[in-house]
Amino acid sequence: MASKKRETQQRAAFMCPTCKHPVPSEIQRRKTLGIFVPVWRPGPCENPDCADHAAEERHSRRADRRTAD
Repeated sequence: MASKKRETQQRAAFMCPTCKHPVPSEIQRRKTLGIFVPVWRPGPCENPDCADHAAEERHSRRADRRTAD
């Protein structure tokens, strides 16, 4: 019965291009032929030692300041 089991593990993991650590995947949607289709993309890097992680934090802080004004 193993052939009838559904595969639930993620096949491909996204990697951070800077530190090569795995990053979570995010789902976004885009419209194709009048319907919304899911698109899987890499999420933000969660490694505190990564340069991309620090850049994302600075970007989100700027966005927070803009919304607070």
